[in-house]
Amino acid sequence: MSRAGVLFGVVAALSLAGRVAADPPSHALIPMFENQQVRVWKTVLRPGERLGLHRHEHGRVVVALKGGTLEIPQQDGGSRRLALETGKATWLDADPPGKLHGDFNPSATKTLELMVVEMR
Repeated sequence: MSRAGVLFGVVAALSLAGRVAADPPSHALIPMFENQQVRVWKTVLRPGERLGLHRHEHGRVVVALKGGTLEIPQQDGGSRRLALETGKATWLDADPPGKLHGDFNPSATKTLELMVVEMR
């Protein structure tokens, strides 16, 4: 491949990377860091979006990069709401064994962006 072709490929890849960072995909879970002690990811939920049922076996810190209300529906019924203030951290305990929940952004206008730091 010519140098021009390689340069074009690099520029195209960087352009795509910039667009992905600026406009993350719908209900994105973006891995950020992982080792034996901790796993970190960014969650982006646009207005009205939800994540499917899942569970967390470990406690975690949630830092609101763009805050708002997060609704957490439980598989067995019921739901709880968290008011997440931009720039503030919230601790969430591990889920009870066998209990699943989802995540839902009930806002009609605000995107939630959260950094999640899960202990191992």
